[in-house]
Amino acid sequence: MAQRHPSQGKQTPKATNVEDWARSDIYHNSFLIPEDPVLDSALKNSAANGLPEIAVSATQGKFLHLQARSIQAKRIVEVGTLGGYSSIWLGRALPEAGVLFTLEININHAKVAEENLSLAGLSSKCKVIVGPGYESMVNLPSAQKFDLIFIDADKPSNLKYFTEAKRLVRKGGVIIVDNVVRFGRVADLEQSDPNIEGVRLLLNNLKGDQDVDATTIATVGEKGYDGFIYAIRN
Repeated sequence: MAQRHPSQGKQTPKATNVEDWARSDIYHNSFLIPEDPVLDSALKNSAANGLPEIAVSATQGKFLHLQARSIQAKRIVEVGTLGGYSSIWLGRALPEAGVLFTLEININHAKVAEENLSLAGLSSKCKVIVGPGYESMVNLPSAQKFDLIFIDADKPSNLKYFTEAKRLVRKGGVIIVDNVVRFGRVADLEQSDPNIEGVRLLLNNLKGDQDVDATTIATVGEKGYDGFIYAIRN
């Protein structure tokens, strides 16, 4: 019978904070994510144009990229473009004939995203659709299904977005909803705000939903303590 080395036992809990999580991201990324001038320029251009610094982290962007590649995604919808940082990660995963529709309500954000996508050489694959996200989703035809849908927009509309995502995504396709842990506040019933309630409403509707199989993955990193819902369409 194999013996367990003492170091393989349960890890001793340690109080941590955002600085610890950010340091961990930086350390791991130094091995796994090469420096990328195009992505760096996208972030700088977004900041220079006054966009809020709420894009996914490099670690999260790489995860989206790998996920799209792992399911060989050819058609992707992104709800919430911001400056196109995550759009670049997803667009780079597409094959030559692939397409990403990224939906953005803010005209200025959309303009910046188009600049960044052009710099990345992805304008032919990644199409920015300007308008309210839900209305844009409703207007997307579902005859040709999508492989992956990434929802990272206003949290009070999570359920509306998710409902449309189920219509649009193929059987076996993936739906990812970002920012659903929110420093653990979603699970703290003494806490409430529109963003928290938007997540709770989605969770309540997912309970017993036979259309999807889903779980929440909690994350820590330079963007803090958060997480995403990962769902597969049945």
